[in-house]
Amino acid sequence: MLLTITYEGQNTEDLGFLLHKNPAKTQQFELSYGKAYVFYTEVSSSRTTAALLPETDPLLLARGKEGGTEGGLFDYVNDRPYASTSFMSTAIARVFGTAMSGRCDKRQQLADTPLRLTARLFCLRDNGEDELAKELFAPLGYTVETSRTVLDEKFPEWGMSPYIDLTISGTVRLSELLNHLYVLIPVFDRQKHYYISEDEIQKLLDHGKGWIEDHPYKEKIVRRYFTARKSYARKTLELLIGEENSDEETIANEENAAEKEARIPLNTQRMEAVKEAVLESGASSVIDLGCGECRLTALLLKAPQIRRAAACDVSAAALEKAAKRLHLDRMPSALKDKLTLFQASLTYRDKRFEGYDCACAVEVIEHIEPMRIGAFERVLFGCAAPKTVIITTPNREYNANYEHMKENSLRHTDHRFEWTRAEFSSWTENVCEKYGYSCKISGIGDTDAALGAPTQMGVFTKNE
Repeated sequence: MLLTITYEGQNTEDLGFLLHKNPAKTQQFELSYGKAYVFYTEVSSSRTTAALLPETDPLLLARGKEGGTEGGLFDYVNDRPYASTSFMSTAIARVFGTAMSGRCDKRQQLADTPLRLTARLFCLRDNGEDELAKELFAPLGYTVETSRTVLDEKFPEWGMSPYIDLTISGTVRLSELLNHLYVLIPVFDRQKHYYISEDEIQKLLDHGKGWIEDHPYKEKIVRRYFTARKSYARKTLELLIGEENSDEETIANEENAAEKEARIPLNTQRMEAVKEAVLESGASSVIDLGCGECRLTALLLKAPQIRRAAACDVSAAALEKAAKRLHLDRMPSALKDKLTLFQASLTYRDKRFEGYDCACAVEVIEHIEPMRIGAFERVLFGCAAPKTVIITTPNREYNANYEHMKENSLRHTDHRFEWTRAEFSSWTENVCEKYGYSCKISGIGDTDAALGAPTQMGVFTKNE
């Protein structure tokens, strides 16, 4: 995670005064998630470059995070130490706060003067949205350059990296550049690292003052800045452009969103469909593999037909949430006695997976690395080998119906792949041939005549 700012012209060593950071030494700053360092890679009268290097500590990130939704392994294994994300904006505000305000007692005239500045952000995640950087920075007068590489030269089929190196250059005041970066970096980052409160509205308005109200993509900026808080985005836009000036497309989108909210959520439909498939199989014992917060297990425990149930997940944090969701501490003994919760990986043989009539893996397989799918198959169909196996996974074709999804992108950042209907069918056929099962495939959710349903479900039955 690295930001460099280069000043070209005359007496450029004065960049140290503007940033309030001495070019002669490396300086260290404490952050809530780690540390940040400021140092200068070059200093001369004609060209000076300052660098900001935030360093994240995964343990600090995982401890006591407010309003977080992730858990388990994601807290420790992620791109946060390496990618320029909302962490960078926090570091800019903490380290260059005075420069952002435009104050410089020793060089105030220079602080008020547009300078030839170039900023480079390394490893900025844009998820393959090639035009996003230009849409955000070009209207502000910057020359925008981006570069992207393949994920792995040895495996070109993996495609291009979701990260870019971004260079913006222009003649602007330093305070303007810093405020532009502060606001726009989180627009790229769909997983802001801190809890978003209503105070963020005023922060956005303060740091966007004088430019965001005239930006041609201001609505896109605001909605992505508040990606998880649509109500905050609406309030901000009302303050920026007035409620009466909201365009027809925005109104239509909100009406569509309200209509969708009135429908039965896809996840609810999915859980009900899997529950019915379990009961139709005649199973009296079931194991929920990759159970998450145990939404499916909670439904199955209520069914008199189920006399024994187990649920497992690789994430200890998910199991803790599951125990709370199930009210395990005050669960009636009749239900508690037939439930087992445990931590396990689905790609390693585990005796605890065995002995159940039915096994379910709901929206799990797409989180497994493709090279590990064979191990998952052996563990589930070869070793555990229940009479019935129920698998659900997204239908990639249906993604075209999601308005804000870019072509070939995945529904969740933790998905390793998503299958088309033909690919899922081919996989089920191979599993059936290899392990002696037959499979019936069906769709879950609103069905598109051309693209199918959003979720595809395979119910495998062991051949006699």
